[in-house]
Amino acid sequence: MDCRLVVAQTNPKLGDLAANLQEHLARVDEVAGSAELVLFPELSLTGYFVKDLVEEVALRPDDALLAPLVERSRKTSIAFGLAERARDGRIYNSLAFLEDGRVLGVHRKVHLVNYGLFDESRDFAPGEGFRTFESKHGRFGPLVCEDAWHTPSAYSHFLDGADALLVAAASPARGVEAGQTGLGSTRAWHLILRNAALLYRTWVGFASRVGWEDGVGFSGGSAVFTPEAEVCAEVPGLEPGLARATIDPALLRRARAALPLRRDEKPWILAAGLARHVPLLEAAQKEHARREA
Repeated sequence: MDCRLVVAQTNPKLGDLAANLQEHLARVDEVAGSAELVLFPELSLTGYFVKDLVEEVALRPDDALLAPLVERSRKTSIAFGLAERARDGRIYNSLAFLEDGRVLGVHRKVHLVNYGLFDESRDFAPGEGFRTFESKHGRFGPLVCEDAWHTPSAYSHFLDGADALLVAAASPARGVEAGQTGLGSTRAWHLILRNAALLYRTWVGFASRVGWEDGVGFSGGSAVFTPEAEVCAEVPGLEPGLARATIDPALLRRARAALPLRRDEKPWILAAGLARHVPLLEAAQKEHARREA
């Protein structure tokens, strides 16, 4: 079935859970009845540079504070960013997916950023894998910001047959160049996401925040890309807003029939190559399975 997707470009208030929750509720209420899924940016509930606030703002996805948002998910599915507190006390930069009044799934950012302006390992533990969200609206592959810049991330969802990638980001604004329109950072993001849409023959929803924190501006550029790598909806400029698109399964089928890349993929060749480069791969897989149990 079609999935009416809304990508929300927001400007979270750093550390203000109550205000950010109200923003989420307002955006979901705004599209109630016209959307089946709303995607918010990375750490949309907390702001990005949480630093010493991380212990204060970290929540379990089933925390009572989130009850109004969970209730909204009975009518509209919601994917949003939070600092997730795990049962063992570790905190993750996560994307939670709510549907039918429950937490359907949580993706923990695998590729933390530890260069330039960023030191995410100071605040967060890394996730350890990629799993699709099995929604009533389709099969969605979640990625958080830096995840999208690493080939195995989207490729894992490609092998799992994801209908769409859901990419949540908080990307700094960079690159104003003569003769070019918009920001270089936004152009780079769109290039990467169009490439993923084309190579993996999938829809891509991209929610990227705007605003300022600690002197850093965020670039926005939120958009939806078709399986033919076309931009079919976007939020212009550097202000909060919404992009609306319909994830059409017929277009998905046509794109995959025209280029049957998944049919012809040979992941066992990659597995053989990895076995050469990662001699402890089997041990790592066993440790991952133990932690997931």
